[in-house]
Amino acid sequence: MRYRQPCVYILASHRNGTLYTGVTSNLPARIWQHRSDVVEGFSQRYKVHKLVWYEMHESMESAIRREKAIKKWMRTWKLELIERTNPYWHDLYAEICF
Repeated sequence: MRYRQPCVYILASHRNGTLYTGVTSNLPARIWQHRSDVVEGFSQRYKVHKLVWYEMHESMESAIRREKAIKKWMRTWKLELIERTNPYWHDLYAEICF
């Protein structure tokens, strides 16, 4: 995985738990920030630390458009998106760090 690549991601507190959708240009670093509670905010407050879905993009503009679209989706659509590629809700953090 390239470390500097635009990406949209979804974090979860646990299976079918609280979800957080974000965008970044450095996925491993950003997920580490969420997991380490370095930045105060939603993921820290609601213990949303498990990377359950991500999608790479060619440009930050397309990643931001996708993030904004997903944030408007119904919750059931987000759950279906996650379960299409990660049906057991495994934490994908190790997958992106090695």
